[in-house]
Amino acid sequence: MDWTEIIAEVDAKDTERAENIAVMTVPYGIYIEDYSSLEEEVLEIAKIDLIDEELLAKNRETARIHIYISPEDNPAEATAFLEERFRAENINFKILTDKCDVEACLDNWKKYFYPIEIGEKLLVRPVWREDYDPKGRTVLHLEPGIAFGTGTHETTRLCLEALEKYVSDGAAVLDVGCGSGILAVASLLLGAKSAIGIDIDELAVKSSIENAERNGVSDRYTAIHGNLADEVTGTYDIITANIVADAIIMLSGDIEKHMHKDTVYIMSGIIDSRLEDVLSALPKTLKIIETRTDKGWYCLAAKLISDTE
Repeated sequence: MDWTEIIAEVDAKDTERAENIAVMTVPYGIYIEDYSSLEEEVLEIAKIDLIDEELLAKNRETARIHIYISPEDNPAEATAFLEERFRAENINFKILTDKCDVEACLDNWKKYFYPIEIGEKLLVRPVWREDYDPKGRTVLHLEPGIAFGTGTHETTRLCLEALEKYVSDGAAVLDVGCGSGILAVASLLLGAKSAIGIDIDELAVKSSIENAERNGVSDRYTAIHGNLADEVTGTYDIITANIVADAIIMLSGDIEKHMHKDTVYIMSGIIDSRLEDVLSALPKTLKIIETRTDKGWYCLAAKLISDTE
């Protein structure tokens, strides 16, 4: 069945605000054409300073945000949501829609995804990019499909950096809203003993399983189709939740039953305007041990308050 591609054209100066709105329309990935800083970004990501003439000719004044809506969802609702929020934020926009099959959608998206270094240890490599240099880093081979989580978005990158800091050898990890499985797989590559990924989207669950197999960690990975942490029991050393603020608020109300005294609870996908809402919703028994931020997005790490505090 055909998917619907929604393209939102906005002024380049409004790209970040428009992106923050766009990611709320779908539980999986979007991609953005923004050529306003083309030279700097190509050098940073692709490590080259030669740029194709076709790219150099791209419009530097506007950005195009591509959103893909599955046949099971309603593109009219997504379009109405974008229009309402863009107007509320005084963002000038134009919205275009078109039909595309899932393979065409993925092929369009893949053109803009390159290997990316994250933190001190990881290199996230899309499987269709053969020419890459790991430079001694642990390589995470990723085929995200339409599932959210590539490492290119600030929310996922902040989570990966936190995982690098907190995952220890032998850790048990729970990844709520696993998407492509990037966080769970990364934790296993970084030394975790086991990881459980859970997602409400069946396609995301399938994608996460395939990525675990692709990286040789499927024997330590379990994927569950379910809502938040409803389908899991027990406690974990690391809990990650790279989801939207409202879902984090719902999850946090009951998160303590999955934590022990040393558990690190990592929350991401929190836009700056919702940070206080999330902080206010956290149980009083939790304390924030670290805050990371990038381009208006926040990642929080929390632990249970000890009896001596």
